[in-house]
Amino acid sequence: MKKTILTTLFIALISLTAFAGDGDKIPTATLKKLDGSKISSTTFTNNGKPIIISFWATWCKPCKKELDAIAENYTDWQKETGVKLIAISIDDARSSGKVVTDVKSKGWEYEVYIDENQDFKRAMNVNNVPHTFIIDGTGKIVWSHNSYTEGDEEKLHENVKKVINGEKLTH
Repeated sequence: MKKTILTTLFIALISLTAFAGDGDKIPTATLKKLDGSKISSTTFTNNGKPIIISFWATWCKPCKKELDAIAENYTDWQKETGVKLIAISIDDARSSGKVVTDVKSKGWEYEVYIDENQDFKRAMNVNNVPHTFIIDGTGKIVWSHNSYTEGDEEKLHENVKKVINGEKLTH
C-alpha cells in the first residue's frame, strides 16, 4: 500500500513539472482560427509587450462575464500598456460552432482561437475555465488566475502594468 501511494505521488510530481508554470514559455500546440484554418501557439507574439491568454468556453457564464468586463476597457488597456488579449475557447467540435456566434454577438475585439482537442489547455495545465495567464514581453508565463469574480479584471490590469514596469508579480 505504501509503495503504491509513493509511486502515485512520484508520478504526480513528475507530471506537474511537465506543465506550464511561472517562467515557462508558451507551449506548442495547434489551434483553429475562427475561419477554420490552423495556427500554432508559437506564433503568439506582441512586439515585446505583454499578452493575456484567457481560456473560456461558450457554456461558461463566468468566462463570458470576464471577457465582457475586459472588453469594456480593452481599448484603453491597449493604449496604456500595448497588451494583447488572446481568447482560447476549449469548446469541442460539437459546440465550437457557437464560438463564432458568441464572439460576433459580444463584439469582442480579441484574437480568438479554438482548442477543440484541448491540447493547448492540457499543455498550459488548465483544469477549469475561466483560466487567465499573463505572458511577459519575452514570452514567459508570469502570472495565472483560475475563476472569475467581478473586479478580477482590475487586478489583471494592475498586473499587466506591473509587467510593463518590470515588477515581479505575486499570485
